[in-house]
Amino acid sequence: MVDAVDLPRNEEGIGAALGILKQQFGEKCQTGQSVREQHGHTTTWIRTQAPDAVIFARSTSEVSDIVKVCAAHKVPVIAYGTGTSLEGHVNAPAGGICIDLTEMAEIKAVHAEDLDCVVQPGVTREQLNTHLRDQGLFFPIDPGANASLGGMAATRASGTNAVRYGTMKDNVLALEVVLPSGEVIRTASRAKKTSAGYDLTRLLIGAEGTLGIITEITLKLQGIPEAMSSARCSFETVTEACQAVMATIQYGIPVARIELLDTMSVKAANAYSNLDLPDTPLLLLEFHGSEAGVTEQSEVFGQIAEEFGGSGFEWTTKAEDRNKLWQARHDMYWASLQLRPGAKGVSTDVCVPISRLAECVTAAQDKATELGLLSPIVGHVGDGNFHCLPLLDMDNPAEVAAGEEFVSWLNDMAISMEGTCTGEHGIGQGKRSYLIKELGGAVDVMAGIKAAIDPDNIMNPGKII
Repeated sequence: MVDAVDLPRNEEGIGAALGILKQQFGEKCQTGQSVREQHGHTTTWIRTQAPDAVIFARSTSEVSDIVKVCAAHKVPVIAYGTGTSLEGHVNAPAGGICIDLTEMAEIKAVHAEDLDCVVQPGVTREQLNTHLRDQGLFFPIDPGANASLGGMAATRASGTNAVRYGTMKDNVLALEVVLPSGEVIRTASRAKKTSAGYDLTRLLIGAEGTLGIITEITLKLQGIPEAMSSARCSFETVTEACQAVMATIQYGIPVARIELLDTMSVKAANAYSNLDLPDTPLLLLEFHGSEAGVTEQSEVFGQIAEEFGGSGFEWTTKAEDRNKLWQARHDMYWASLQLRPGAKGVSTDVCVPISRLAECVTAAQDKATELGLLSPIVGHVGDGNFHCLPLLDMDNPAEVAAGEEFVSWLNDMAISMEGTCTGEHGIGQGKRSYLIKELGGAVDVMAGIKAAIDPDNIMNPGKII
């Protein structure tokens, strides 16, 4: 595992707070080693740093009570959703109390006529969409994993649909949040727009639990489209595929999803999902709209793809065919692991202006080859965002060092192209140094906000700042 930075522990405060919380919450306060380690571990290569206790909260008032005790004793508090984050977001580098929000999973209200809903943070995106289906509505943000909506808001998640529907910051109307003092605030109303004061909603989305704990979310919803079509097209090179993406976006085709799989990823998908795609770079697309609209959009994309050497273009509106393709895309992490059984997949992402996408993806492929790494690439390329998954033998120090060099190089490359070190994974512990390279003095402003709201640094310390 890659080492993590340890922070000083407040042993006296942790002991005092833990005594109070055990008495107050009884069996809901767990201190067993396996439970603690589970809540300090995510799908990352950063060393696990377990909290001192995990409390399974069931209401906003319980979260507030926990935070008040921790604030009084200056004890760290880390919120936990489903544990699908990728940059050490839920590690406890100074120990403290983890608040597990999975039991706060109530869909409190659906206002179909207003296209919004109110949910607790433990509700997952799949749970919400299952609940909404019979009302002709859906929530479009799809990060792949069945993440909790509270965690998705905290990390400003996005995913395959972002090219049309935006990211979490575009789809949250309001938040209820427990501040580091234990005070509960609401950041906005259900109104679709507001000019009332500072935009605290956007400040807290993506703050990764460092400014407060989200206990309720008001989300925008979308109507399920009349028709959907999915298309696939193969290309000789990643460059040609990326050029087709750029032309599609510039042409103004309202694609809902446009995903890239490089040759290595296509081979993995064929083997894992029993597909027969050509072993060359592939674009997967989805179009939403009317029957006539999705037909026209699919056909126009086919013409664009042909200009850039696309072959094997097919499109379909059949749900079973569409679902098979997108399930294969969502299974890419597990499919890629089969390329090197026993290896650890280290997922990292960057995002660049779409005009630099082909250059950045090609450079990433070349750098991985230079370092002797097997690193399949997939991407939400309509946004210029792509993911690399170096497959590493974690017992081989030289290989781990090569993986660290690759990730560092990739982040620096994206920043040099006026992009970002993370399009959707977040900063957590893993990318803090790159945030400073990317934003410079703006990080000092973030630190000032953090100090003003959380002067004792108890909210998820060691992340972002």
